[in-house]
Amino acid sequence: AADAGALPQIVAAMRAPSATAAVQEAACWALANITFGVDAQGDARKQAAADAGALPQIVAAMRAPSATAAVQEAACWALANITFGVDAQGDARKQAAADAGAL
Repeated sequence: AADAGALPQIVAAMRAPSATAAVQEAACWALANITFGVDAQGDARKQAAADAGALPQIVAAMRAPSATAAVQEAACWALANITFGVDAQGDARKQAAADAGAL
């Protein structure tokens, strides 16, 4: 999915003014699933999601007045997966999440 260009499209769907809580939830689950993994490919998918602007969109979904508990749960998983990593890129993703208001 990531190699097919799904990440920018998922983030774009989250940015759409018409994005409902159901869209936000599905997008967060998609991001969580795509960015799962601790190998080099998983790290690359995490970075690609961050580069696509996923972190601020996930935080925005969590803060939206329409955010349901299901959106909150999916967003937490997405944040956890994308920010996981012990290298410099992982640290930068953690900082980017914090800068977006995740803390």
